[in-house]
Amino acid sequence: MDSIVLKMPVTIKAKLTEKLRAKIIKELDEGIARAELEIQQINIEEKRALQENEKPEMDVTDIQRHNLIRQRYGEERQKRLNYCADARQRREEAEKFALGAEITQGTLERQVEVKVGDDMRELMNVEVLVEDDKIIAIRS
Repeated sequence: MDSIVLKMPVTIKAKLTEKLRAKIIKELDEGIARAELEIQQINIEEKRALQENEKPEMDVTDIQRHNLIRQRYGEERQKRLNYCADARQRREEAEKFALGAEITQGTLERQVEVKVGDDMRELMNVEVLVEDDKIIAIRS
């Protein structure tokens, strides 16, 4: 066998333009707003669940149930708070990046026929550069 077809990663990078910066910031703002609404909903659901399980005289089991409810809703709320903090940080970074900077957007796969004697490092390090949704360079 002299050759074989392999799946290889391709890094996708985007050249930062005002259009891309605006799109990134808009997506982050929308995600933050969505997470904040989810936090409000979690707070409402937690309050309702606690009220439904409230009794005039609570025993140990009731107290444990209350604590479990608070813990479960607290974990969900914390996930959203962590997302908001991360998104705000990424938003600040997006505002600071210089126009023309290359931002890694992700990785795709490509099929490559490799032969005996090919340079594996050259085949592995391929990236596609995009500007405003148009491919402007393919590098290896």
